[in-house]
Amino acid sequence: MRKIWIILVLITGMALAANAQDYRTGIGLRGSPTAGITFKHFIAGDAALEALLSTRFNGFLVTGLYEVHAQAFGITGLYWYYGGGAHIGSWNKFYKDDRADNYSVIGIDGIIGMEYNITEIPFNFSLDFKPAINVLGKPLGLADEVALSVRYVFGRR
Repeated sequence: MRKIWIILVLITGMALAANAQDYRTGIGLRGSPTAGITFKHFIAGDAALEALLSTRFNGFLVTGLYEVHAQAFGITGLYWYYGGGAHIGSWNKFYKDDRADNYSVIGIDGIIGMEYNITEIPFNFSLDFKPAINVLGKPLGLADEVALSVRYVFGRR
């Protein structure tokens, strides 16, 4: 009987932990070398899809990410997350002395970060590290960025 209670407590704890985030959807601004717009939507308790639209080098980059969230350090409203995804984009005159008109790229991305949800007002802040590599197009190679995002959140749980 004791084993059954332990199993029930563990299952209940996992179910509560799976309902990780305090909001359903958020939209805001992302400040980094490739500044832009961020849109995040939770598809499950701890899993979210994030879309980034950013600009740099007289062009644009669209990134889609799948992220897993978990509470951090037992602090209410503080979460860490990690995940990955892909990007596609186009730049005009990537380098100052380029002779080509534009470059198109497709690549893969990773992300790891921390997010804080303010319970009194509908905003959250996140700080993340997002490495990326272009697998098609020029320039090939690894790029990374650290970004601060501020989002308006709605659909509070």
